Amino acid sequence: MYVDLLTKSEEIGFDMPSDIHVGSFLKTLVASKPNGNFLELGTGTGLSLAWMLEGMDENSKIISVDNDIELVQIARGFFKEETKLQLVYEDGAKWLSMYEGDKFDLIFADAWPGKYSDLDTTLELLKIGGFYVIDDMKRQPNWPNGHEKNAASLLTELDSKENFTITKMDWSTGVVVAVKTK
Repeated sequence: MYVDLLTKSEEIGFDMPSDIHVGSFLKTLVASKPNGNFLELGTGTGLSLAWMLEGMDENSKIISVDNDIELVQIARGFFKEETKLQLVYEDGAKWLSMYEGDKFDLIFADAWPGKYSDLDTTLELLKIGGFYVIDDMKRQPNWPNGHEKNAASLLTELDSKENFTITKMDWSTGVVVAVKTK
């Protein structure tokens, strides 16, 4: 399915696809949480989602949120048979402010909300021992001018979180993993 999603992404000119290495990494992290509850902020065309679903056991579930209806419709077409998935078309910040369900074992924040905005709200939704994962922390070709400052500020803010253990990896697109410790 990943290859078909990648082909579709290229076909529509989607220039923010998730890196295959990040997808494999997410699959591994998700597999470490049986009966897990997962959140993806920024579905895109569903490339990372495909990896996460592959890593999930039969009792796990995932919510994926995106504010682009065209991308959500593409993902719905590919994942229409997937019963573990709730695919949501909504502004991520609005969704985060309204969410009242169970906390998550892993949050992959691949959109502005949950990463560059609404960070504290997002981190509150993690269980103790839960993973917060972000990518694209190394300069990317599609970054707007000045975005390096946003990335640096986010890393500084994450470093200040006393209830998280954080690892910054100069690998793939630049991955950060934080685990909630208390």
